[in-house]
Amino acid sequence: MGSSSLQGVASLAFSPTHSRLSRTRRPNVCCLPLKARSDQSPFQIEGELHFNSKVEKLLDCIKWDDKGLAVAIAQNVNTGAILMQGFANRDALATTLSSRKATFYSRSRSSLWTKGETSMNFINVLDVFIDCDHDSIIYLGKPEGPTCHTGEETCYFTSALDLMQPSKDEANRLASTTLYSLESTIYERKDNLGANPNEKPSWTKRLLQDEKLLCSKIREEADELCRTLEDREESSRTASEMADVLYHAMVLLAVKGIKMEDVLEVLRARFSQSGVEEKKARQLNH
Repeated sequence: MGSSSLQGVASLAFSPTHSRLSRTRRPNVCCLPLKARSDQSPFQIEGELHFNSKVEKLLDCIKWDDKGLAVAIAQNVNTGAILMQGFANRDALATTLSSRKATFYSRSRSSLWTKGETSMNFINVLDVFIDCDHDSIIYLGKPEGPTCHTGEETCYFTSALDLMQPSKDEANRLASTTLYSLESTIYERKDNLGANPNEKPSWTKRLLQDEKLLCSKIREEADELCRTLEDREESSRTASEMADVLYHAMVLLAVKGIKMEDVLEVLRARFSQSGVEEKKARQLNH
């Protein structure tokens, strides 16, 4: 099955017009014949059969290992953070596609389990990706709470490089991208405001404590960013000015208690809406 075929299956699997497969049909979930219910129309039954057929084709293209498993990784759709890694078999992937909840196969219990079925910290899956060799899977979704049983946002918070330096602080450090490492640093500065009153405050702390200074810097940096276009400056200059805008804007978000993930959630919600319609809706709401 080619990549275009896989994309077609994914689009079908996540179409809201297709009915959810029953969680009670776990054994060979995609192979069992569907029985008509009194509340189902012939069109609904045909839709479910079509959905099952597409899922079967997808499952057949996965290179399952000798135990019928493949690595399944859950990733935060907004932050890019790797949330956890488990294993999936045919039934686990089929259940994930139908329920949109990240579902794995427990090797110790020899059974399916859905992340959050005990803690209620589900991972709501928006898409599923298969790697180029078709032997590993990514569940791309939005977590409803901490993913790790320790209460951490992800299961990856132990740096191997930190472990090799015993003298270094052994505090947990989430595996974060550049953007979220910056956000974490800003929030650390915010949490430590006033901790050392005799210490000269960092630039970030000054901004956090002075709203007028912060807003003036955002306006200043935004103007300088625009000037790189108007004055035909080099691309490196534009990137530098954009970094300044982003940093200062993230400090403002921290002052307001807003995370970048909240911003990206808004952006993602706008993907299926035209810019003109979105702008009109905002004007009506105001």
